[in-house]
Amino acid sequence: MKRGREMEVYQVLHMNGGLGEASYASNSLVQKKVITMTKPIREQAIVDLYNSSSNPTTLYIADLGCSSGPNSLLVVSQLIETVHFTCKKQAHQTPEFQVYLNDLPGNDFNTIFKSLPSFQEEMKKHMGLGFGPCFVTGVPGSFYDRLFPAKSLHFVHSSYSLMWLSQVPAGLESSNKGNIYIGSTSPPSVLKAYHEQFQRDFTLFLKCRSEEVMTGGRMVLTILGRKSDYPTSKDGCYIWELMAMVLNELVAEGLIEGKKMDSFNIPQYTPSPAEVKSEVQKEGSFNIDHLEVTSVPWSACRNHEYYPSDEYFLENGYDVAMCMRSVAEPLLSSHFGGGIIDMVFKRYKEIVADRMAKEKTEFFNVTVSMTRN
Repeated sequence: MKRGREMEVYQVLHMNGGLGEASYASNSLVQKKVITMTKPIREQAIVDLYNSSSNPTTLYIADLGCSSGPNSLLVVSQLIETVHFTCKKQAHQTPEFQVYLNDLPGNDFNTIFKSLPSFQEEMKKHMGLGFGPCFVTGVPGSFYDRLFPAKSLHFVHSSYSLMWLSQVPAGLESSNKGNIYIGSTSPPSVLKAYHEQFQRDFTLFLKCRSEEVMTGGRMVLTILGRKSDYPTSKDGCYIWELMAMVLNELVAEGLIEGKKMDSFNIPQYTPSPAEVKSEVQKEGSFNIDHLEVTSVPWSACRNHEYYPSDEYFLENGYDVAMCMRSVAEPLLSSHFGGGIIDMVFKRYKEIVADRMAKEKTEFFNVTVSMTRN
């Protein structure tokens, strides 16, 4: 049974649904860019899986933290395409595909389900003759619990989800003042609390998947992380430090209560590659085949390229702010109330635009490809 902080995150953590201006579906270009960048790693993993299997009649694939919008089925379509054309090369019958899309119960699964008929139609057109049926199932629940029967999965994927923790680490209310995540002014106890929460959660995730993935199965995870070994480096926490600046301004102006600010912390941890490697090795169920760090600029939040100018940075600031709003609005609204949201992101846009004009701003991604022992 989930209790306290864990239940709170379970109920509140979801991306903005629907297809509106502030929806995740309309503001997930960074995530799409990262999925595109990491495609060769997934392709290699699923080809290796297929070649090491004895022509399975059905491939069971799970995408954990699928969210909603155009990215939800992007990885699935890439994986199916890779297997299909691998089979054609080898003159094999393409297997049937059972795809499981998982996210927390608050996720907008309806938008995904509405897109399935057109997805199926596109896949049939693109793959041509010999394409096996593809069955898609929604699986609501936390990936920090068991989600599937034992030894039932061939391939597990997750992108930009595992940085979310099962709960806000305990004991931060009075010790992380002025911050909403790990910040440059956070004391060592806060860093320790976040790191230990990540260790517990990631180990639990690996343990649950070790029971569900069959021997020789593959798992590819991409986590919003950091390149540096130091948790307070800008690599992993800068985007939230700028949000904390906005909220502190509102406290100073009496628009947010100080106590409310002190008790708000983001349930997230952006790990280094060394931390990811350490936890995988300690848990022991998976062998690491590949581990790498990539980066994308904050400007990847928008779909257009302009020559740098004041207008360029202001527009990029808007797109980064909308990207963050699509992710953080449910958390902020549940804690501070919906009345401040427009004001928060208007100011956030200006701060982000200013920083983008003066500094190199990037998101870092840790990708790990593994085989089940």
